Amino acid sequence: MPLADRWGSRQLAIFGMAITGLGLVLAGLAQTLTEVYLAYSLGVGVGVGASYVPAVGAVQRWFLRRRGFASGLAVSGIGVGTLLMPPLASLLIAEFGWREAYIALGAFAAVVGIGFSFLIENNPADRSLAPDGGLPTAVKRGAHSGASIGAAVTSGRFVGLYAACLVGSFGLFAPFVHLVPYARDHGVPASSAVCLLGMIGIGSTAGRFVLGGLADRIGRLLSVLAMFLGVALAQGIWAFATDLWSLSALAFIFGVFYGGLVALLPTVVMDDLGARNVSGLIGILYTSVAFGTLVGPSAAGFAFDLSHSYSLPICASMIANVIAAILIAATAHARVPQHEKPSQ
Repeated sequence: MPLADRWGSRQLAIFGMAITGLGLVLAGLAQTLTEVYLAYSLGVGVGVGASYVPAVGAVQRWFLRRRGFASGLAVSGIGVGTLLMPPLASLLIAEFGWREAYIALGAFAAVVGIGFSFLIENNPADRSLAPDGGLPTAVKRGAHSGASIGAAVTSGRFVGLYAACLVGSFGLFAPFVHLVPYARDHGVPASSAVCLLGMIGIGSTAGRFVLGGLADRIGRLLSVLAMFLGVALAQGIWAFATDLWSLSALAFIFGVFYGGLVALLPTVVMDDLGARNVSGLIGILYTSVAFGTLVGPSAAGFAFDLSHSYSLPICASMIANVIAAILIAATAHARVPQHEKPSQ
C-alpha cells in the first residue's frame, strides 16, 4: 500500500485495525444479508488490507540476513489465528448469538489490533539503526533507497513475479474451498472433513516458521519457486487421496508450502526493489493474488458442476502452480531497476 510508504506503517495499521473492528461491529448490527456482506467485505476487507501489508512491509526493512525467517515469524500470526479464532467465534455464537459474536470480535480486533499496531516501527533508520541491528554508521546508504513504483512494476523481475502469483493463485486457494466437499464426497464424516482446514492451518504455521529461515540460506527467490512446486506436489497427491489419512497428509503438506509462499513473497520484493516503496509494491503484488482468489475457486466449482468430478479442477490447479514456478525460473535473471533515494 503506497500510503504506508508515505505516511508510515504504524499509522496505516492503526487505521486498518480500526476499520476491521468497525466492519465486524456493523456486521453484527446489520438488518439485512446485504448489509452483512457490505460491512464484512468493505470493513474487514479494507481494514485487513490497510493493516497487513504495511506491517509486513515494515518487517522487511528491519532485517537483511534473516529476512525470510523474520517475515515467516511475522505472518505466522495468521496461521495461529486460523486455528484459534474459529473455535472462539463458535463459542461466542453458541453462548450469545451471532450478532453479539460479531460485535465482541469487532471490539477485540480493534482493541488488540490497534494496541499492537502502536508497536510497529516503520524503518530502522528512523531510530538511527541499520537492518539486523547494524551500527548507525551503516544507516545512510540504502535506508530509504529503492526503486520507484513506475520502474519497479515495469521491471522484468516484478512482472515475472506478478504473473507467477496471478497464475498460481488460480489453483492456490482451491483446497480452502473444495477440500472439505471433496472429502465428504469420498465418505469422510463432516466433523472429520472440517478438521482438514485445521490441518492446513497447522502446516501453514509450520511452513512460515521453518521455510522462511531455510530460504535465508538457499536463496529466497529460489525458495519461492520451490514453494510453487511444493503446492503443485500437494495437489498432485490430492488427485489420488480418498481417505481421511491421505487427505490429512496432503492438507498438511499443502499448508507447509502455502505458508512458506506467504512468508517469502514480501522478502523477494524487498530483496529486488528496496525499502523505498516496499509496502506499496507488496500491495500491488497482492492484487494478483486477490484476482486469482476471486476467480480460481469459483472456476473450480463451475468445472465440478460440469464434469461432476474434481479431477479437472485439481489437475488445472496443479498445472497452474507448475506454470507459476516456470515463470519464476524464466525471469530469475531479468532486469532489476537501480535503487535510488527519493527526492527531498
